[in-house]
Amino acid sequence: MEQHLVEQERENAHLSISRRLRRNRKSPAVRSLARETRLHPSDFVAPIFLLEGEGNKEEVPSMPGVFRYTVDQAIEEVKELYDAGIRAVDLFPVVPPERKDSFGSEAIRPGNLVLTAIEKIKQKIPEICVMVDVALDPYTDHGHDGLINPEGIVINDLTVRLLAKMSLLAAQAGADVVAPSDMMDGRVAYIRQSLDEKGYEDTSILSYGAKYASSLYGPFRDGIGSSLKIGDKKTYQMDPANVREALLECNMDEWEGADMLMVKPALAYLDVITKLREQSDLPIAAYQVSGEYAMIMAAAEKGWLDADKVLMETLLSIKRAGASIIFTYAAKHAAALISR
Repeated sequence: MEQHLVEQERENAHLSISRRLRRNRKSPAVRSLARETRLHPSDFVAPIFLLEGEGNKEEVPSMPGVFRYTVDQAIEEVKELYDAGIRAVDLFPVVPPERKDSFGSEAIRPGNLVLTAIEKIKQKIPEICVMVDVALDPYTDHGHDGLINPEGIVINDLTVRLLAKMSLLAAQAGADVVAPSDMMDGRVAYIRQSLDEKGYEDTSILSYGAKYASSLYGPFRDGIGSSLKIGDKKTYQMDPANVREALLECNMDEWEGADMLMVKPALAYLDVITKLREQSDLPIAAYQVSGEYAMIMAAAEKGWLDADKVLMETLLSIKRAGASIIFTYAAKHAAALISR
């Protein structure tokens, strides 16, 4: 009787492991066949910091491997990005302090740095998708994304009008996509109407639909030379505690005419990306922000982790969560790793 039970247990044990999932992990070739999520260089958007002048390129101290470029040097960088398989860039200006004021006047000056860069990049590399960040913080002396009242509160509707002017100027210069990152209410509808009325109905709007008031933007502000002089951005950027509000924000932007939606930052908000993917059929973008990038690079410099492996793992997690577009400062490096 006991021998029979032992044999039965052996048979049950054999049956219980007849499904061996490890068989799909046994070699690189088999793992490749079973892989559910894949990265491609065309998934990436490379942010570009622009400097005035010519023939200059300088590294951002808090972002190893990331540079500010004069327009001529930016063109060479964009050529390299395109050759690496990356099909989109996003432009951010470094505005000298003497050109900043409380109204962000430089943002709507014809022929400013960004508009010049758009024209010249599209002339040299017409196939590249040129995106332009639309917000006032690089241009204001107080560092906010919009106009402020005497109490330091950002004025929504007047700011929206300026954002629409910025967007129209960018479209006229040749931008393929305008990306309002300010989080003002109603700006997508106003920008869409302004573009359409002037014949730029083919210019896309990538809305930062869920941009959080995150602590992870510090290195970016170093990169563009912008810092807050008064208050904070919590009255217009989102509370990190909220998910349903993010979905509502994105739903409103979609209804107003957004063509693509952004979640920013990415890694700390993978749940938001996933829930938004379930809600919307629009392309979903996510921004691996400067702080997320800098943490990886700083730890790698200490020898605490392998930057290449962690970068690829984190980028894969963003795509797996549901983003089809990934903004990352590691775009060119990641493209090289993919092509190995």
